[in-house]
Amino acid sequence: MKVLIICGSESDLEIARKAEDILKKNKIAFDIRVSSAHRDPEGTRKIVKSTDADVIIAVAGLAAALPGFVASMTHKPVIGVPVGVKLGGLDALLSMMQMPSGVPVATVSIDGGKNAAILAMEILALKDENIRKKLIKYRRLK
Repeated sequence: MKVLIICGSESDLEIARKAEDILKKNKIAFDIRVSSAHRDPEGTRKIVKSTDADVIIAVAGLAAALPGFVASMTHKPVIGVPVGVKLGGLDALLSMMQMPSGVPVATVSIDGGKNAAILAMEILALKDENIRKKLIKYRRLK
């Protein structure tokens, strides 16, 4: 598996599906899991520690602790996708963007599941020629 998409709640799956569509179209192996940093921190920790994914996309709204929580446990790139639940999603966006020095979370636009998948492809393309070719072809079509 190349990409793990982890959602803070089942209501975030709608945004995860946007990333899923891009990854499926480009035949990039992924998994989607639902686990809350607040309600099940130990379960979330197990998911992050056991994944063989090269890139993690974390989708969360409101306080949006999930991407930062995930980033604190791994050295793999973490892409945060803020969900527009309240305050137009600005609460989630700011939560992801304001990580402390040393624990970065790459953050895409509010409800930006599609861009998260494209960014994951860009990261993977650094070392995978096949994905690089798919990315170039995909971006030409858009």
